[in-house]
Amino acid sequence: MDEVKRIPATDEAWESGELGGDPKFARIFEGDVQSRIDDAMAMQPISIRLPKSLIETFKLLGQVHGLGYQPLMRRALARFAEAEMKLVLRAVTTEQRQAATHPEKDDQPPKTAAG
Repeated sequence: MDEVKRIPATDEAWESGELGGDPKFARIFEGDVQSRIDDAMAMQPISIRLPKSLIETFKLLGQVHGLGYQPLMRRALARFAEAEMKLVLRAVTTEQRQAATHPEKDDQPPKTAAG
């Protein structure tokens, strides 16, 4: 009996074509398959213009990390967005704490030129 090679169900395996790349396992689906796949993966295709050098850099980095450049870009964008959200939330929390510990600043009328 032939042993079936199991491929991990990862974004990288899908992007590289390792998953779903063998025509003997392909089936024709009716309807908008790409839309259904995107919905299932909670993905939305976008169009963005990037410098060629940046794409080449991500391709090289992807080879180093064993990823396709698109999954690597998704990870980089997700890490950036998460870090930015933490900074924003930290700033808002700091402002709220300062307002709670120094409420007199908010209660005073604005100063005028006379005094």
